[in-house]
Amino acid sequence: MTIEEAQQQVDQWIKTYGVRYFSELTNMTVLTEEVGELARVMARRFGDQSFKEGEKDNLDEEMADVLWVLICLANQTGVDLTEAFRKSLEKKTKRDNKRHINNPKLNNDGRA
Repeated sequence: MTIEEAQQQVDQWIKTYGVRYFSELTNMTVLTEEVGELARVMARRFGDQSFKEGEKDNLDEEMADVLWVLICLANQTGVDLTEAFRKSLEKKTKRDNKRHINNPKLNNDGRA
């Protein structure tokens, strides 16, 4: 599935099952909530916290939820995520094409 196809599928789902998009502000808040849920799983799986009883190690689901809401926001604000991502990759490549390669923190044992 391409990003464009994902945007189309989310839009079709909203029109078929979702009644309408939530407002942009509501979706921004929902995105923040979903990122928090992703952060909780990350903290438990890779950080120093442990899972509480009843919590799920559902990293994939939480990432997909973040992507879903981001796609909703893109759709309702007219953002073509394929083009936006292409431009972002181009910008990062131009800006950072030597930055990380020359960073001793990344190329040694983590110490400058």
